[in-house]
Amino acid sequence: MCPHDAAVEAGLETGLETAFTIDASRVTFGAGSLAEVGPRVRAHLPDGGRVALFTDARLRALEWYDAATTSLVGAGLDVVTFDEVLVEPTDESVDRAVAFARDTRPDAFVSLGGGSVIDTAKLADLLATHPGELADYVNAPLGAARPVPGPLKPHLACPTTSGTGSEVTGIAIFDLLSAHAKTGVASPLLRPTEAVVDPRATSTLPAGVVAASGLDVLCHAVESLTARPFTTRPAPEPPTTRPAGQGANPWSDVGAARAIEVIGTHLRRAVADSTDEEARHQMMWAATLAGIAFGNAGVHVPHAMAYAVAGRVRDYRPEGYPPDHPLVPHGFAVAVNAPAAFRALAPTAPARHLEAARLLGADTSGAGPDEAGEAVATAVAALMRDVGAPNGISGVGYAAADVPDLVAGAAPQRRLLDNAPSEVREPELERIFHDALRCW
Repeated sequence: MCPHDAAVEAGLETGLETAFTIDASRVTFGAGSLAEVGPRVRAHLPDGGRVALFTDARLRALEWYDAATTSLVGAGLDVVTFDEVLVEPTDESVDRAVAFARDTRPDAFVSLGGGSVIDTAKLADLLATHPGELADYVNAPLGAARPVPGPLKPHLACPTTSGTGSEVTGIAIFDLLSAHAKTGVASPLLRPTEAVVDPRATSTLPAGVVAASGLDVLCHAVESLTARPFTTRPAPEPPTTRPAGQGANPWSDVGAARAIEVIGTHLRRAVADSTDEEARHQMMWAATLAGIAFGNAGVHVPHAMAYAVAGRVRDYRPEGYPPDHPLVPHGFAVAVNAPAAFRALAPTAPARHLEAARLLGADTSGAGPDEAGEAVATAVAALMRDVGAPNGISGVGYAAADVPDLVAGAAPQRRLLDNAPSEVREPELERIFHDALRCW
């Protein structure tokens, strides 16, 4: 039986959710699959046409860019390239990408890069296809939260980092400079039409990038597994308005659990040795699994806190990333909050938190419900320490005096906070941020 059957039966009488929706991109996964990009785009454009290829300047110099463009040109497509995507996009950098898309008027989009590239392409596709400006579609309360009016142009997403899972989600994230916080746009219509995942691309990633992106995958998976059950949400009316982040459900549970297990086995190896092909390919697979999970369940508190941590950065410059400006990579911004958040939330869903710790490799035999929070927090912190992650928010430059400002930045992220297994508002955020000053 479905593990939620009892709750579903109750929901039929109380007006709560009794169903969940599975949304997923078509995924092509495997070494050499970048050679399929051209034919796959051409299948959506049988008469040919123009393709906007989104990437960044560093990737444009690598063989993965050549592989994608060769495939596209070989399929008889006209390719125009936008390579100005930032490592952490801002509303200003997205506006430049939108202007490019509106000017070149492509028939389809291809994104080649990490989540920043894929998210930028999603937003460029949205605003080149439909009227309006970025602020019209941004999540409330920072934007007007206007629904995406209809389908976008075909978008093939080709991730080159094993982290965000953006290739299979309907979420696009960026820094809103005026608010000093991350925000975004969420809609199933933003989900790429197809994902082409060539794990060979991870061979050129620095260790620090593998660590940060891998911890992002971990948090996607654990947050999906521990999100509020979908059966605790009011049933949507009309039913087609069910949110992408609908809460933990049997579909998302499968991908999340397997992703956690793969990460516990392979992330340390993938960071330690760039020639460990098995470990790096398995991390790319974990990223895809976790993306499918959180694209349907949603994430919660660590990600909400991360938007403030990244948006208020002062002088942190991580190894493996461009040194020209301070930034907290998204995976680190999430992970530095994770042990404290899971410790605080575990009493609401102890069995799921214990399961996450077990899947990471912790010995949970004999552990009781009151030990669940410490078990998962310890397991996550140990993995962070082993892959060279910052030790809590103090490791990226924050102190106790910064907590009120961080709370102010995280509190508006209601879409995420309301997906937590228990209520989280300013007092809870303050306690979790203080606990997150150090992870070990």
